[in-house]
Amino acid sequence: MKKIIRTFLLAAIISLLAVPKEAMAHCDTLNGPVVQTAREALAKGDVTPVLKWVKPDKENEVRAAFVRTLAVRKQSKEAAELADMYFFETLVRLHREGEGAPYTGLKPGEAVDPGIEAADKALDAGNDEHLIKEINHHISDGIGDRFHKVIEAKRHMNDSVEAGREYVEAYVGFIHYYERLFADVQGAAVHSEEDHD
Repeated sequence: MKKIIRTFLLAAIISLLAVPKEAMAHCDTLNGPVVQTAREALAKGDVTPVLKWVKPDKENEVRAAFVRTLAVRKQSKEAAELADMYFFETLVRLHREGEGAPYTGLKPGEAVDPGIEAADKALDAGNDEHLIKEINHHISDGIGDRFHKVIEAKRHMNDSVEAGREYVEAYVGFIHYYERLFADVQGAAVHSEEDHD
């Protein structure tokens, strides 16, 4: 049962990440993991930690940007701020490119979706119990609300063409919602099994 819940959790997170909302592009934020790793790398003067965020073919570009950034940072506080932002933007742009996603600029930290923020906090804490409980609540509500809307619309679907269309709209919404969840869970289960082989 816990494996099913974890699979649902993973599928829901994958679904959240696949939604094309700018606010949900977690790695595009100033307090996201890419920029946080970049800050640490600049503080230590070691580019190695950020290289994991880009594809191998972009490594040289990141290294060159890092060297330029370190050189400019020494000039003044203002120069350091500009140089850091240049490096953050270069790194995030190349990371997004590696994901096949567009780069639309860095966003403030508050742009992070609450679900993604909760997932990061769970990872930091090393405990997924609250995360599983929360996502199960959302999934249950999502299925239940749509299901009951279809059942109610079905009772009146033959009353008129308009009522029939309301039923079809509710039915299609419910089926597509569940289909996405099910496909994500199946995809997560397939990846999970492959990882253990």
